[in-house]
Amino acid sequence: MVFDVYIAMTWILFLALFPMAFFWLRRAHRIFIQRDYSEVALKKGEPPPNPEKWAPFTGSLNLIAGVIAVWIIIGIPVWIATGIRIGPFHNFDAWSAMAGSTIWIKVFADFIIGRHAHPKAWGKSKQK
Repeated sequence: MVFDVYIAMTWILFLALFPMAFFWLRRAHRIFIQRDYSEVALKKGEPPPNPEKWAPFTGSLNLIAGVIAVWIIIGIPVWIATGIRIGPFHNFDAWSAMAGSTIWIKVFADFIIGRHAHPKAWGKSKQK
């Protein structure tokens, strides 16, 4: 048996979806159900002064990304076992593009939300 990097990367991407989906859905649960805003729009580990304002954006982002990850996690074994497609699961390129796009969009959107929640003060300081 020869080690194939392509197969290894496929497995790494698929297995990495499990903890990502867990953490994303857990964050959405904490934000929407438990009303815990400690992980909302973080910048350098600090929440914004008004996390309640940014909670719907962060919670929705985590919920959507988690649901897409679970959809991929369920769709791939169903496609392999039965041939039934419940999404873009007809080859590796389709599902890996969906998974990769979800991960990168989640990373960039979290960054953008965090920066908007912590505005930078422009102009002269009014302190004396």
